[in-house]
Amino acid sequence: MERRLVITVDGPAGSGKSTVSRILAKRISYMYLDTGLLYRAVAWRAMHNGVFITDDEALGRLCDGITIPQETDGEMRVLVEGADISGDLRTEEVGMLASSLSAVPAVREALLPLQKSAGRQGGIVAEGRDMGTVVFPDADVKFFLDADVDERARRRYLQLIENGKNADRGEVKRGLEVRDHQDTTREIAPLKPADDSVIIDTTGTDIEGVVVKMAGIVEERARGGSGPVC
Repeated sequence: MERRLVITVDGPAGSGKSTVSRILAKRISYMYLDTGLLYRAVAWRAMHNGVFITDDEALGRLCDGITIPQETDGEMRVLVEGADISGDLRTEEVGMLASSLSAVPAVREALLPLQKSAGRQGGIVAEGRDMGTVVFPDADVKFFLDADVDERARRRYLQLIENGKNADRGEVKRGLEVRDHQDTTREIAPLKPADDSVIIDTTGTDIEGVVVKMAGIVEERARGGSGPVC
């Protein structure tokens, strides 16, 4: 019987984890879960409803009606009460607030069951910042991707420009440094590699090279289990 693995990919913004996770999932015919979009959806709702980050109860309610992101036409789509808000979630402002909200207990408690349920049957590549440490601590394969902050800022800047956004490379770098500090120093589920993670530095490495390395590790891990990945 085919063994469906749970694969986690963690790392800071701009490390390439979203791109390689999506490609890896498609290559091995697994579901791709971008958990960062869930927190961005809550951030977007908070901004549009005037909810402050100190209002735990209201923030918890904002999680209602948010669904697991699904890929459509090569893009990840997030629905909030049936409405597709995906195009509004990639701004720096939403990203900064999402980073702060990821440390709010009420938000984490509301989104955690949703994330866990997506991986219950295996066959998933789950990408985020605490997938291997908190959401799926017993995952079959755990990766932690990182890259030099200048390289990450360059990638993020180009992404914003390609999406038609106005951006300043220096501001993008400063924003990443702030998010890095928030993510790594928060009391609840700080960003860090799981003890059994495979750490990959993507600085100066092409996407295909990273995916090939990850796919090889997944295949090797699967062969040591009860069956093939695909």
